Amino acid sequence: MVTVLIGALLVSGCATGYKPNGLTGGFDDSQLAPDTFRITFLGNGMTSPGRANDFALLRAADLTLKNGFSFFGIVNESSQTHEESVTLPATQTTSGSVVANSNGYYDAQGFGTAMANYNQTTTYTPGQTFTSTNPEIGLLIRCFKEKQTGFYTFDATFLEKSLRAKYALPPYKG
Repeated sequence: MVTVLIGALLVSGCATGYKPNGLTGGFDDSQLAPDTFRITFLGNGMTSPGRANDFALLRAADLTLKNGFSFFGIVNESSQTHEESVTLPATQTTSGSVVANSNGYYDAQGFGTAMANYNQTTTYTPGQTFTSTNPEIGLLIRCFKEKQTGFYTFDATFLEKSLRAKYALPPYKG
């Protein structure tokens, strides 16, 4: 049952949304210092690498604003993909039918003769393998109250509004 559910998610699922990590992916983060965070965004097989990168940056902007900062810089970044395969088991179904006929003749004890035919059909469906490529983005960010010189910093408010508009997400609540 779990395999069927996973297969169904892989085949009919939607791209990972902007949400905490769960069955279909999402973001995780850890605060490493008062101004430093590690963020990971894991997408599912329907999530493009660009979308995964945007959502990692959105999480960075949200954490920056939530913690009273205005800007952040990327100290380190990683990008990779994970390939996952799910193989659904083979199935075999057999069905049949019986057709009975009586010839209508009965002997002295009331027994007649009857004939029966049995037909059966077996349908075999081989197992199917579904493969997905899942993007993973990792960011190590440092937050700042003011724009830095000599270190590229993102304006968290601008980036947050821009990415939320791009993906039609509700405004940041802080």
